[in-house]
Amino acid sequence: MKIAITGGTGFVGSELTKLLQQQGHEIFILTRKKSYSAKGIHYIQWLTKNAKPEEHLQNIDAFVNLAGTSLNEGRWTAERKKDIYESRMVATKEVLRIIRVLDEKPKVLVNASAIGIYPSSKAATYTESSRQVAKDYLGKTVMHWEYEAKKAEKFGVRVAMARFGVILGKDAGALPLMGLPYKLFVGGTVGSGSQWVSWIHIKDVASALCFAVENDRFIGPFNVTAPNPVRMKQVGEIIAATLNRPHWFPAPSILLKLALGEKSQLVLEGQQVLPKVLLAEKFHFEYSTLNTALENLYA
Repeated sequence: MKIAITGGTGFVGSELTKLLQQQGHEIFILTRKKSYSAKGIHYIQWLTKNAKPEEHLQNIDAFVNLAGTSLNEGRWTAERKKDIYESRMVATKEVLRIIRVLDEKPKVLVNASAIGIYPSSKAATYTESSRQVAKDYLGKTVMHWEYEAKKAEKFGVRVAMARFGVILGKDAGALPLMGLPYKLFVGGTVGSGSQWVSWIHIKDVASALCFAVENDRFIGPFNVTAPNPVRMKQVGEIIAATLNRPHWFPAPSILLKLALGEKSQLVLEGQQVLPKVLLAEKFHFEYSTLNTALENLYA
């Protein structure tokens, strides 16, 4: 297949590109740099003056839209929040424009999303059929992002929204920051410890995206989380055990709120989210428990 990826050089995009290449697909990564090809990948300029990516994307079979400013980097100032929101809207609108002008439309658009669309809760369990939507900044951002992506349906394109959980990778994602205190022998429970962490290994993220591209039954949202979410206290205990470090210095909520501001909700609040769609379609999770995921990432 010919597959176009936005955000293809980022954390998730890089892992997805590697997997798609291994499977023999032809990859087109949209970038702000000038168009060129290297190591079997076509880099196509977009979102710059006079760029016409559609000229290089005829007969594309699938789009995977991962573009957007990272939630994890920097403090959530008003300017940063505006950039997080607008980067997603601008990229998705441009994907829609490209699809609109292509003579041959892609069969599918798999658009990134996030479980932040669900309200924080220590008691509720969410699946793709849950209708509750968080009223906070993150919930509204994700809701608008998905609404924009769904507009591709009017061009006859199948649209699937990958609601990412807390993605764990060896050198990127949430794990390096979560594991650092333990490596320094000062790790402990973050906040109350009772908040849910709906996590997933980066390799399973890439596999799930491929699965959604190839499976025509993926329409609408699907949760990209491991089937066994855990509470934050357990996350810390498993990190400590895997690294053979103590688990004793708590990080009080008030200190995290002072240090991180509104972004502290990413670690102090959470949701128990289950991947009902992936499980129903018999998707194989290589890392279904946090123990096996961390053993692999810390190997």
